Formats: sequence, C-alpha cells, structure tokens
Amino acid sequence: MTQPRKIIAAVDLSEFSPGIVRYSGWLALQLNAELVLVNVINQRDLDMVHRTMIGYESFSFPDYLEDQEKSRTAQVKDLVEANCPEGVKCRSLLRTGVPYRELLETVKTEKAQLMVVGTKGRGNLADALVGSTARKLYRRSPIPLLTIPAAFAELP
Repeated sequence: MTQPRKIIAAVDLSEFSPGIVRYSGWLALQLNAELVLVNVINQRDLDMVHRTMIGYESFSFPDYLEDQEKSRTAQVKDLVEANCPEGVKCRSLLRTGVPYRELLETVKTEKAQLMVVGTKGRGNLADALVGSTARKLYRRSPIPLLTIPAAFAELP
C-alpha cells in the first residue's frame, strides 16, 4: 500500500463543505499530499432549468451556465481561503455532469489515491441518512473513500 499523494475532495457547496475542506486539508497536510477540490454542476439541474425556461426569449441558457460556473468558482475559492490549512497544495476543478460519474472520472484523470466525501449533501428528504452521490461512490470507487459524517462536518 502506498501513501496517498493526491486527495480528491468532493464539495457541493452545502453547509457541510467547510468541514470537508478543513478535514481533507488537514489530512493532505499530514500526508504531504496535493488536495484537489471538485465541484460538479449537476446535469439534472441544468436540464430542469433548460426545460423550464424554453420559450422565454429573454433567457439565455449559455449565459446562465456561464453565470453558474463563475459563481461556483468564486464560492469554491472562498471556501478554500476560509478553510484550507496553510501550507497545503490545493486547487479546484469545476465539472458538469452526473456528480458521481464526474467524481469517478476525476479520480482517473488526476490519478488520485484517496477520495473524501460527505455523507450528506444538498438533498433533504430522500437522502437524509446518506447522500445519493456518496451511496453510488461507496459501490463504485476504485480507490479508498473517506466519508465525513454531517455532524462532524458542521464542527467549527
């Protein structure tokens, strides 16, 4: 077994994301590993917006997507500045698609050795105990998967 040199951390910009960044940042510091934060714009949400806004001439889907990308990039940057320990080599990636698939693809392209995810994400009812993305990653991840419980992620 080799020590992880690259850690992927999934951040969905929920209230649990700061805890995930803090913990994965601390872990990266201890292991002298690079930390790659990944945020995925869910294709399902984009499809819903696109279907809803068809027929509204004043709505531009490309502009909407560009705004989403700019907003999320800024939010992740703020998340890193506020929560990533000093001295950690940290960068972020923004992907668009099905979250668990994009995370698994990022694991491959980045050649990561560890992935950190929260057990609870942005959903409320159906995914109250374990988020749907986390559940899918449990079954499909080719690398070790570290899960951060919601209660732990909320700690200051």
